[in-house]
Amino acid sequence: MNRRHFLLAAGGAMLLPGPGIGATPGMEVFKTPTCGCCTAWITHVERAGIPVTAQDIPQQALWQVKQDVGITPELSSCHTAFIEGYVIEGHVPAQDIQRLLTERPDALGLTVPDMPVGSPGMEMGDRRDAFDTLLVLRDGNTKVFARHNG
Repeated sequence: MNRRHFLLAAGGAMLLPGPGIGATPGMEVFKTPTCGCCTAWITHVERAGIPVTAQDIPQQALWQVKQDVGITPELSSCHTAFIEGYVIEGHVPAQDIQRLLTERPDALGLTVPDMPVGSPGMEMGDRRDAFDTLLVLRDGNTKVFARHNG
């Protein structure tokens, strides 16, 4: 089942592909209803000027979305988003998303696996762990897209 079929079967709203001329691309985010760090990440993305539509779905449905689009457990985090044909998994900084949309590599999208402390939405005071944003290639392999020092 592809993402479109999943969303339609789950009663999810479909966004029209591509923004209008001069429009900022919108992002659709799928998360569980109780995840506060997902909400904090959404705020981070919106502050960077990216409009977000969020949909709360059950955890099992969220795992199915990830599986359907090629996000393996090793690459996963707590929420999955889509923007202009790319998947954005986890606490990816908005600047990395903007770079992805500018460079337009032939890839599935970006991921920040797990939930590193200090990544957007995972702030805990002054503590910041180093983490990498990974580019997920179409064959499932990854390469470092951006390094973020703690």
